[in-house]
Amino acid sequence: MQLTLAHIGARPGSGDAFEGLTQTYFQRMAAFARCEAAAFKTEQALLDWIDKQQGRTPAVAVLLDSRGRQMTSEAFAGWLGERRDAGTQHIVFAIGPASGWADATRKRAQLLLSLGPLTLAHALARLVMAEQLYRACTILAGHPYHTGH
Repeated sequence: MQLTLAHIGARPGSGDAFEGLTQTYFQRMAAFARCEAAAFKTEQALLDWIDKQQGRTPAVAVLLDSRGRQMTSEAFAGWLGERRDAGTQHIVFAIGPASGWADATRKRAQLLLSLGPLTLAHALARLVMAEQLYRACTILAGHPYHTGH
């Protein structure tokens, strides 16, 4: 399964400490899934890119949104595992523009996911989401990362 962590905004700079940590989680996830990061200038550019993704199944769009569903790490891992087991080939987790997602974009999402009621900077939200994706992969694999053993 391919996992893409996308955001609306500028590409992070190489000196961005958050980006370095995010890439560390991507490297760790490589043992479990293919992962990539992507930046888009507009919501429409993101939607057009998602529409162009080729595969047996359409790409699943998950938008990070403060009004979305909150899950525990275990529940999130279960959701991800269900998609994997159903044959989903590509899931795109996207962090929206500073002004929030347009209603039309929100309606196109298969899931609206909230990291909590706090507003996070894009770089921090990317890092948190990368860690949660890695955590979900380790939960699904039975790896001890999640339990701390």
